[in-house]
Amino acid sequence: MHIYINIGTNEKEINTEKKKKKLTPEQKEKIKRAVKAGYGKLRVASGRLYSVVEDKIFDGKCLFSELKEEIMDDVAAVRERDPAARSDIEVMLLYSGIHAMLAYRVAHKLYVNKKFLPARAVSQLARFLTGIEIHPGAEIGKRLMIDHGSGVVIGETCIIGDDCTLYQGVTLGGTGKDTGKRHPTLGNNVMVGAGAKVLGPFRIGDGAKIAAGAVVLKEIPAGATAVGIPAKVVRRKGEKVEEQLDQIHIPDPVSQQLSELEAKIEALSKELQELKKNEDESD
Repeated sequence: MHIYINIGTNEKEINTEKKKKKLTPEQKEKIKRAVKAGYGKLRVASGRLYSVVEDKIFDGKCLFSELKEEIMDDVAAVRERDPAARSDIEVMLLYSGIHAMLAYRVAHKLYVNKKFLPARAVSQLARFLTGIEIHPGAEIGKRLMIDHGSGVVIGETCIIGDDCTLYQGVTLGGTGKDTGKRHPTLGNNVMVGAGAKVLGPFRIGDGAKIAAGAVVLKEIPAGATAVGIPAKVVRRKGEKVEEQLDQIHIPDPVSQQLSELEAKIEALSKELQELKKNEDESD
């Protein structure tokens, strides 16, 4: 059987060999992508352009096209952010983060189609091969980079935005045995440093930075930096952070508080000396 869809108008009906049936917007978009990728045949009927897609090969071909586009975006992200990456082929063959993301993309497609056992099998095989565990139920955006990757864990209800970066040993986990949403949500352009733990169903705002080794237990606002155990927020007022991958030059809130205390003690010492001097002069 062939599917005929008018891609030159806004009509929502398709013609089959024997009957007409409704086409959802999602199905229409998928067929358009398949034709654009070269997986459909074109023909003109009644002066209008129609796409003809064989339904037996459509799903597999379209899935391959989507996976290819997503993985190439992930490879481009690694090339952009990792100075050690020299070529696309090197990244695709040798970077465990890319291998884990490829397995996740496949597992997630299975998961959303309620193929839960095969989805978990794919994710556990990837964990065995890469040391990176990504639950197939997690929702991950475009251009995620997992650098080095060993020990990274991403939970089932975790949501990750676009252009995020995770370093080795990062855990995006839950707390307790709660059901429903129990893992964190990361906005866009979030950086999580090596060994950091983000635990709980709260949001990390766009552009936030989690320092290496931090343990985050509450929401972090957009553009802020979280440091320490438990993590404390440090804002850089009026200062734009240009280098998003710097895990070293991050303000230490404890050191800042100690510096403030030292300044106050020095000021009190000077006042005390002035009082003693005035008393000696009066005597």
